[in-house]
Amino acid sequence: MRQIARLLLFVVCAACSALPSGTAFASVRIKDIADFAGARDNMLVGYGLVVGLNGTGDDLTRSIFTRESLIGMLERLGVNARDTNLRAKNVAAVMVTATMSSFARQGTHLDISVSAMGDAQNLQGGTLVVTPLLGAYGEVYAVAQGEVTVAGFSARGQGAVVVKGVPTAGRIANGAIVERELAFDMRAMPYLNISLRNPDFTTAERMAAAIDMALGLPLAAAVDSNTVRLTIPQARRGDLVGLITQIEQLRIEPDQVARVVINEADGVIVMGENVRISTVAVAQGSLTVRITETPQVSQPAPLSNGRTTVTPKTNIEVDEKNNRRLAVLPQGVTIQELVGSLNALGIGPRDMIAILQTIKSAGAMQADLEIR
Repeated sequence: MRQIARLLLFVVCAACSALPSGTAFASVRIKDIADFAGARDNMLVGYGLVVGLNGTGDDLTRSIFTRESLIGMLERLGVNARDTNLRAKNVAAVMVTATMSSFARQGTHLDISVSAMGDAQNLQGGTLVVTPLLGAYGEVYAVAQGEVTVAGFSARGQGAVVVKGVPTAGRIANGAIVERELAFDMRAMPYLNISLRNPDFTTAERMAAAIDMALGLPLAAAVDSNTVRLTIPQARRGDLVGLITQIEQLRIEPDQVARVVINEADGVIVMGENVRISTVAVAQGSLTVRITETPQVSQPAPLSNGRTTVTPKTNIEVDEKNNRRLAVLPQGVTIQELVGSLNALGIGPRDMIAILQTIKSAGAMQADLEIR
């Protein structure tokens, strides 16, 4: 039965491939929704010093790690500064990060990010000195050095400070050189694992069927909701790049779980296309009380012995919003209909969040509700 089901899905995908490319059945490339396992980026990190700052570096009396790092660097260069009372303010301790591709070869240049660790005020005009970049297991894969470029700026005077962006973080284009390559050989792999960025069983099965149809052989299988395993055909082992390129350009229709995501802190609501609402009636109203204080000054008549007094005056307004009406949402309404009905009630994002939570509690929302 499983083979028959896969055959039927194979036939459906073949029929879909004959439709024009603008249809909903061929909407997304595999390249845009999946990654090939093994061909992943690797994070590098390092600790270094930025020098040449115009008095905006770390305070060496408070940033002890900066002071000790500066002394250690000078000693490696043959300068004894251990007994010196260092007070320089043109040095800052920084963390250096970079992303290295699995296929980066020795001598390849990488872009790096530089971020201050101490109390430095600005990294503008600074130069990062030689900094080793380490991988997850403590091995050096690249070495970084260069002038730091900062997008933000800060200007200060005796009575005001203006800061734009983040002047304590910057980048160095092509600031690192790869010294060690990753031991990764695609030609030695017996199969390819294709990982979905948004795991889904239906999407994985559709992807496997599309690959089988393109190759003309039943070589792909959905292992789980996240992985499609492709056995590399013997005739294509010498052309893995061409095989991956062919698979990346295949188009499928991804499926998704009906989900509503709410960010209460920012009042943001994002709803998926498949969200449906059962028949439900919604009413929203709120009581607003506005109190305005308008003090009035009472002055005595000229040449009298009276005193000037302040008389309080309070104005209270109550708005019960009696114009709000009850809205009935029919069975299986779509996102557009739901939002249109709630907007017709004059409901803002904050109140809409409370309504959606209540609809979910009533069991009328056929979707997952995720609150962040």
